[in-house]
Amino acid sequence: MSENRVVQGRMVTATRLAELIEGESVMEAESIAEADADCPECGGNVLEVGYMPSVTEFVTGRKCQDCDWAETDRE
Repeated sequence: MSENRVVQGRMVTATRLAELIEGESVMEAESIAEADADCPECGGNVLEVGYMPSVTEFVTGRKCQDCDWAETDRE
């Protein structure tokens, strides 16, 4: 079971974090991890989560805990 984390002042699960990054529902998400990086926009802490937006795709997404910045490893 993944730990909940605070993102932009709200407690989120791994699935909710993935949905914030993806902008829509995801099928499944792994646990939240520290990304060992600072946000390029505000310098805040960045979290990382692996998730499946569909049956055929696995994406690693990164999201700042303090601002709206997010990215994925899609090409």
